[in-house]
Amino acid sequence: MTRFGFNIRTKTGQRVDNIQIMAASMDDAERRLRQMYLKCEIIDRREQPVPGRIEAADIRATSARVRMAARKDKIGTH
Repeated sequence: MTRFGFNIRTKTGQRVDNIQIMAASMDDAERRLRQMYLKCEIIDRREQPVPGRIEAADIRATSARVRMAARKDKIGTH
């Protein structure tokens, strides 16, 4: 998914800045935007890739390494 940002002018002339829509494509994001703001004029559009999620297994593995390192630090400290 990609985050698309828009600045628009509504049909009544009001300016709305920084509308953020998550979508698979620019066309899909514009379609969703026009469902919310009928007959709007798009002044500016931008695209920002969203970094992927870290898998749960990676988080578990990292936390396990941290726990192991903490145990090694405690050994022999008495």
